[in-house]
Amino acid sequence: MTTGVTRRTAGLLALSVSGLAATARAQARDAAPYSWRNVVVGAGGFIPGIVFSRVERGLAYARSDMGGAYRFDAAVGRWKPLMDSGPRSGDFGIESIAADPIDADIVHAAVGVHRADPGAMLRSSDRGATWIRTEVPFRMGGNEDGRGLGERLAIDPNDNRILYFGSRHDGLQRSTDGGESWRKVETFPLKGLGMPTDRSTHGGLSFVVFDPRSGQRGQASRTLFVGVADPHEHALYRSDDAGQTWRPVEGGPRAELSAAKAELDDRGVLYVTCTLGIGPNGVTDGAVWRLDANTGAWSDITPPRPLGGFMGVALDRKRHGVIMVSTLNRWQPGDTLWRSTDDGRSWTSLREKARHDVSATPYLNWGNDKPDFGWWIAALALDPFDSDRLVYATGATVYETRNLSAADDSKPTDWTPWVAGIEQTAVITLVSPPKGPQLLTGFGDISGFAHEDLSRSPQRQFTTPVFANTNQIDYAGAAPDIVVRSGTPHEGVASQGHDGSTLAWSDDAGLSWKPLGRPRPASGQTPVVADNPRMDLYRDAPITVSADGSIFVLATPQVVWSRDRGATWRACAGLPPLLRPVADRKDPTLFYALDFRTGAWYVSVDGAESFAVVPSRGLPATVAENRPTWREVAFPLKAAPDHEGDLWFVSRSGLYNSRDGGQRFDRIDGGLSVEMLDFGKPPTGSTYPALFAIGTRGDVRGVFRSDDRGRSWIRVNDDQHEYGRRFRAIAGDPRVFGRVYVATDGRGVVYGEPA
Repeated sequence: MTTGVTRRTAGLLALSVSGLAATARAQARDAAPYSWRNVVVGAGGFIPGIVFSRVERGLAYARSDMGGAYRFDAAVGRWKPLMDSGPRSGDFGIESIAADPIDADIVHAAVGVHRADPGAMLRSSDRGATWIRTEVPFRMGGNEDGRGLGERLAIDPNDNRILYFGSRHDGLQRSTDGGESWRKVETFPLKGLGMPTDRSTHGGLSFVVFDPRSGQRGQASRTLFVGVADPHEHALYRSDDAGQTWRPVEGGPRAELSAAKAELDDRGVLYVTCTLGIGPNGVTDGAVWRLDANTGAWSDITPPRPLGGFMGVALDRKRHGVIMVSTLNRWQPGDTLWRSTDDGRSWTSLREKARHDVSATPYLNWGNDKPDFGWWIAALALDPFDSDRLVYATGATVYETRNLSAADDSKPTDWTPWVAGIEQTAVITLVSPPKGPQLLTGFGDISGFAHEDLSRSPQRQFTTPVFANTNQIDYAGAAPDIVVRSGTPHEGVASQGHDGSTLAWSDDAGLSWKPLGRPRPASGQTPVVADNPRMDLYRDAPITVSADGSIFVLATPQVVWSRDRGATWRACAGLPPLLRPVADRKDPTLFYALDFRTGAWYVSVDGAESFAVVPSRGLPATVAENRPTWREVAFPLKAAPDHEGDLWFVSRSGLYNSRDGGQRFDRIDGGLSVEMLDFGKPPTGSTYPALFAIGTRGDVRGVFRSDDRGRSWIRVNDDQHEYGRRFRAIAGDPRVFGRVYVATDGRGVVYGEPA
């Protein structure tokens, strides 16, 4: 075995001095600034809040749970991301956002993805182009349960130096200097439940609403309301002396309901949505209440509610008594928007007659004939300058209509995605193949795509079958028309018309797909795996394909191979359970596998039918600590394209390269601590691919390129394109030198190339 592998890879250790010099010159020449942009999908994730400015027409802000904040630029008709230059991951979870009610240039945001992140308040005087950051002692939960509540952050419409924030764990907070400093309101009766000791969270105080009528310009508003989402006998508290004293508003919603969102009109009528559970999942009941703030009288104005609750609320600022509310978790017959034009005495559902044109983002069809109305509808906003313009956000997009009043005549409302510029997704894996689409992507929640045009939402979603998450994609190195993918199924897939498959293959470079057969024994063999390949330790089964595309290898607990597209499977002889083979990119008979537990190196020279241990030296002694324990982590062993026996191992101890099929690994010290690695088009004068990496040099985590096999690196992203350093995967483009694709955690896929 050892002799055969050595013969196949003889001579690969040589590297000419002239070749090193050529790549060094190329690296110096190409160390130019990079330009960066998004691969367009169009939203794709959860937007819990949208806020229109009350002082400037066309100005709006959107907050995402893990992708930062956006401002709508009416002049160009696009959303502008506001956090891309930020290096702090935690700042990309926006707990709340507030547009200043006096000065259109001012905006504030409360940030923190999770309570483990330092909480901070951001303030901007240039509409979010730049931010001043103030760390605060209370923690946020921008991507925790309850993120659809709010808005928690509010600015006094009579004195914009005064801000209040309803926190999750630490009661009511206040700033009197424009957000520069914050203090707890000690007179507020609910002090907060404190930080949870388990993985749960608190709803806390869900919103703050000022009554502008209770003050005058330059003086604090005297009346304000605070909503309570924690279990409590009262849903609402009120102050009539500018926050010095507080009292519960008696009556109203029953005690077990949480106050979710509220809007106050200029008559002094407050509309409050309520939920049983804080969402965005798990809400089982709810209500809508109307409070006359002048008299203290409550009215229950709840629309019909077959299960689920209510969250979004929006008012027509030009017509009294015109209200919109959204349902939440009404899974049957599905969520809707309710409209009332008579202060909630009667309601009309928009779902049944709504028409959605998703041609700009066709993935919203989910492989069906038309899109769903939506789910997780927490964000709901009516343009204060245009009563016909309503927007709502779902778990995957933002919709806008310009003919809302058609519903009053029993006519359909027309909706289109309002998402140009928003890329709000968690991306799990990327592959840029040498032919076909420029990019193949695996997404969380929305399956994945074949990107033939990076500047438009893909026409080709990964359907037949649709996965919830696509966790891994591989293509045949010498026959890239053959592509395989694996993932995790949608919850409740049967009700959506999908079969729950988690394996698929393509023979046209990822443009169309077929479900891959589930492993069952070949004739005369006993079963070697359960008949459902999803049930391994990670709920899915990573798959790889031989260089010529003829052999699929599936990493179920017992690794199996197939030569008939999954019709039959056989066990890989000689290979222990729980290993994950990697295919050589050039020789179709070669496969490699590393046993992370023992450090043993396995090689197959017969197309994965059998493996044998091959002596290997050079890998770190701590190889076990590099074993992936989560299906969405980049696998550390990679085979280089077009080079037989060329393998790279990314470890915590450094970067290692073998050029003889794993018999010897050499540590490559280029001054970069590498986390993820991929290959791009070779630089001029070289046949070896450029390397791209996510890594850390000094205190900077970023995107790097090497044109000399990892011996030196240049950083290719910059301080304006940090993306919170929330990087999940990387892919080099084998057809465009210098181009690199990066999967972010919340800002979709970005790509850079030399400017």
